[in-house]
Parts: sequence; C-alpha cells; structure tokens
Amino acid sequence: MATLEWSGDLALGLEQMDQTHIEFVQLLQAAQGEEGDARFVPAFRELVEHTAEHFAQEDRWMRATGFAEGNCHTTHHAMVLTSLREGLDKAAAGDCTLAREMAAELGAWFPLHAQSMDSSLAAHLREVGFDPATAQMALPEALPAQVIHGCGGACSTPTPQAA
Repeated sequence: MATLEWSGDLALGLEQMDQTHIEFVQLLQAAQGEEGDARFVPAFRELVEHTAEHFAQEDRWMRATGFAEGNCHTTHHAMVLTSLREGLDKAAAGDCTLAREMAAELGAWFPLHAQSMDSSLAAHLREVGFDPATAQMALPEALPAQVIHGCGGACSTPTPQAA
C-alpha cells in the first residue's frame, strides 16, 4: 500500500482548506502506519472525527455561498462519512479488516476528491470573495442567482427555482 504524501499538487490555494487537508493526510498516514489493532483503532477514530469536522466545515462554506442543501459535494461527503463510521464501528468491535481497507482506499480517493470537488469549491469561494477564516464574503454580488446543486464547477448548473 502506497502512503499518501502531501504535495503541492494537493494544494488548492485556500489556507484554511489546505491546512485541513494537510491534517487529514497526516492522520491518514498515522492510521495506515499502525500495525497493531490496539493502536490502529484510536488512530482511525481520530481520522474519522477529523474527517467529520473537515466535511462539516466545507459543507458550511457551501451553504454560505449558494449551494443547495443536497448538492452533490455535500452528498458525497455524507456517503464517505457514513462508510467510515461503519468501518470504525466494526474496528471498535474487534474487526479492523474493513477499516484498514478503507484507510488504504482513502489514499487513492483523497487526491481525486481534492482535485475535483474541492478544487471547484475553492474556485467558487475565490469567485465570491469568501474568506473561510471569517466566513465573510467580499463579493456577494458574484453569488449565483440560483442555488448550486452540482459540485460548483463546470459540471454544475443552477436549478431554476419554483416561481
């Protein structure tokens, strides 16, 4: 299993987002590096807890900048987090097989997620002048006229609101 390493290729140019992603990579490395189950479970738990806050943070940014409640990025977060929690429950009950497989798969999943959905979110946040640290928006006039249901990039098309 190749361990995910932080690199400039994963940086998105938003300090708070990049810092959260660096922490995610570090926690993933720590969990992947634990050979004994007794140490793996708390390391995986810390990764899952961090991921829950990581996703919640991005979801808050999306809600604040014109994304629909059930947009595809938020839905993706929810599905991944549900799976991670199921893996953690099994690991806590003594079977770490699934959680270890998840940790291995996260190393392949994360760069794709960061370079697609998170990259689109970062571009959107820059377009509207959203400061993740303060939740202030410098360019509210740049917000879309209709809520965003997609990921926020070119794949997204606003859905017309009912009259």
